[in-house]
Amino acid sequence: MMKAWFLPAFLTLIFWGIWGFIPKLTTRYIDPMSAVVFEVAGAMLFGLFMLFFLKFHPATHPIGIGLALSTGILGMVGALFYLIAVSRGKVSVIVTVTALYPIVSIGLAHFILQEPITFKESIGII
Repeated sequence: MMKAWFLPAFLTLIFWGIWGFIPKLTTRYIDPMSAVVFEVAGAMLFGLFMLFFLKFHPATHPIGIGLALSTGILGMVGALFYLIAVSRGKVSVIVTVTALYPIVSIGLAHFILQEPITFKESIGII
């Protein structure tokens, strides 16, 4: 039986794989800062869809909202730097380097959240 997390993780892989490629095409036509503006517009459209899906009653908690807003800001700052990078270099190399970001997430989860990493998980991470 498939683990409950596998399909969402696989779909993330597909969507983020496409997400990593399209900016190379985008920056052939518009500059990275302009591209971010339109990426935000796309994210806002998706956010409106989610609001509709939640019947305009999203869960609220001051800490959760603050963390979600910081996630959005960090994601968009990262997206801007990614767009700048792909506008200047090969997407095949840049996406590989930036795909190492889980190392940062794993380190933060281990040291801040005290999440243990088993030997089997370590092998999978490597």
